[in-house]
Formats: sequence, C-alpha cells, structure tokens
Amino acid sequence: MARVNEHYLKLTASYLFSEIARRVKAFQAAHPGAKIIRLGIGDVTQPLPPAVIAALHAAVDEMGRAATFRGYGPEPGYEFLAELIARHDYASRGVTVATDEIFVSDGAKSDTGNIQEIFAADCVIALTDPVYPVYLDSNVMAGRAGDAGADGRYDRVVYLPCVAENGFEPPLPERPVDLVYLCFPNNPTGAVLSRAALRRWVDWAREHGAVLLYDAAYEAYIRDTDVPHSIYEIEGARAVAIEFRSFSKTAGFTGTRCAFTVVPREVQGRDAAGAPVSLNALWLRRQSTKFNGVPYVVQRGAAAVYTDEGQKQVRALVDHYMDNARVIRDGLEAAGLRVYGGRNAPYIWVKTPPGLSSWDFFDKLLGEAHVVGTPGAGFGPSGEGYFRLTAFGQRGETQEAVERIKRRLAL
Repeated sequence: MARVNEHYLKLTASYLFSEIARRVKAFQAAHPGAKIIRLGIGDVTQPLPPAVIAALHAAVDEMGRAATFRGYGPEPGYEFLAELIARHDYASRGVTVATDEIFVSDGAKSDTGNIQEIFAADCVIALTDPVYPVYLDSNVMAGRAGDAGADGRYDRVVYLPCVAENGFEPPLPERPVDLVYLCFPNNPTGAVLSRAALRRWVDWAREHGAVLLYDAAYEAYIRDTDVPHSIYEIEGARAVAIEFRSFSKTAGFTGTRCAFTVVPREVQGRDAAGAPVSLNALWLRRQSTKFNGVPYVVQRGAAAVYTDEGQKQVRALVDHYMDNARVIRDGLEAAGLRVYGGRNAPYIWVKTPPGLSSWDFFDKLLGEAHVVGTPGAGFGPSGEGYFRLTAFGQRGETQEAVERIKRRLAL
C-alpha cells in the first residue's frame, strides 16, 4: 500500500475557509429561510471591468481563427503582459524590473504556496502572526514546520506577533531565519508598513542573508501617499526580496485567475557548499516543469487593465470596495467595537467583545445576525480575540450586515 506524505497529517485543522464553509452549510441546512450575508472570504462581488470584458471577447475571437489561434504559450507569461506590468506597476514608481523577472501565474495563492519548493527542507521560516494560512500550511506540507504544540504553534516556525500593542507591525526575528513571509497591506489585519519599517526589514535581510517573500496583492488599496506599494521602492530590496502581485482583488479576477511574481536576478540562495544560486533560474525551472502558463485569453484580459479605460475602471472598483470598508469600520466603531484596518486595505480587523473567543463571535454573528466573517484564531494564535470582515460584498448587503451586527450587539 502506498504511504502518504505524513506531513499532511501534521496540519492542525481543516483549511480555515473550508471549515467556515462547513459551518455555514450546516447552519443553512438547519435554517433554510435565513438570509446569510457573507463578509468572510475575500471574494469580490463586482463584475469584471468593461475594458477587460472587451479584451476577453476579442481574444476569444482570435482563438477561433486559424491565423490567430494560439496553443501553448510561454510558461512565464506573454511578453506583451510582462512589458505592461514592468512599465505601469514598477517603472511608474521609479523601480526597474525586467520582463524576464516577471512570472505570470494563475494566482498569488498558488505562487506563495509553491515558492517554498525552491528552498531546502531545513530552511527556517518566520511568519507574521496572524498570517494568511497558505504560507504556513504549505510549509507544514513540505515538512518545514515541525510539530504543532498545544497552543497551535509549530516548533520549527518563528512567529512574529502582530497585535494592537505593537501596531500590528512584525518585530524583527530574534534568532536566525532563512525565509520571512510578509504581507502588506496585510491580510488579515489591514495594517501597512511605513517606508522606514520596510527599510528596516530590507536592511536586516541583507545583513542576515535571508530572503523576504513579500505579498503585495493588496497594494492598489493603499491610500496614504507615504506607504510603499512595492518592496522594490526600498534600496537594496532587489537582492533579498521576491514580490507577489495579483489581479484578483484589484480587477475582479478571483474567478478568472491571473497574477504575477517578481524574482529579481540579484536575489540568490545558496547550495549545500555555500555557492550562490539564482532564485530567478530556479523559479523559471519550477514553473516550466509544473505549470503550462495562464491562458492567452486571460492574459489579454489582464493587459486591458493597463489601458486608460481599464485604469479608470479598476480605480472605480477599488474605490467601491474601500467605501464598503468605511461603512463597516464606521458602523462597528459606532457599536462600541475596537476596529483596525479598512483605511489602506479591504480588510477590517475587529476586537471581539469581552468574553467571546474568535469562533464564539463567529457563531454569534452567524446564529443571531446571519452574517459570516472570519475568526481571527484561524489566522494564527495571535489572531485569537479578533475577527476579520471583508469589504468585498455588495453595497446594500454590506450596509444591512452592519445594521444587523449593531442590533445584535445592542441586545
């Protein structure tokens, strides 16, 4: 009989969002007449921008003609999209990124989960806590996390607590680590890092030979002009950082699937003998072996995001969701809750009422207000006592959800 990868058995629980779906399904079955409003999973609700739709239709027509049909494309992505990314997302901010440093993919979730494959199994990882579960779970599956203790923490992982007391800013590791996962604007807390704070991380990584895995999937939501949109805005970051971006939450591609990862030529790892190895070359090898590339039609849709009309339409989408964030933040603050985030990110991080754990508050809101959020404990031990709501709902439902929550908390 085939043996399984026993590291999978070390996962402490079912995937967070699968557990939420299970509980909601059970509640819905028991209460078929309940109108549930979902502000838990960060899935968008507004349709794709018209410029993207037009580009998708045009690309489908191309695929229907022999003269313009395309089969397998380049695994790292088509040059036309990489050039637009380099120009609009980086050069416009004074950052130089070459097209062969850009790898188009089917999602930042895929890339942040897969990137660990190019690193040794004994690399020590550091994670912000709370954290997007994929970072941790993918390393557990790879055998890099060790065993979980009674408190849910894995013994080979370095946890960097991000709580209200430190402004949700991760402290620098107190012991040697090889890889650090950073996500800013942060999912789930909605926090951002200042330029000075990000410079401290880059300087630390250069001094200690660590690699920063920087998830910037929500950079389009940044409102404060002094907050960096890319880690490469910091001098020296190209030598120590890999950056992940996505079209999912900016242009509504959660169901269309398109993202990209930047691996600069300067960033390196080491082999067993200590010789430098290009991480760009390793990631290209990994993607070329295990990934056939994002469909041509989808990449044409993503390219339309960078047209003048596309840019206007994407900004309107982001503004819509950020207005939802304001509605949630203002409403919950008026209800007497301590609320964080929602100013430079589409996530609102709420302190649960006294006496209620994260999952208690989840059950209370589902059972009494018929509103779904995400328990903070599902993002890590330091998330206990917090609760995440997303701004990606429909406007009317978002407003109704806030009113329902306010009524239940007033009882």
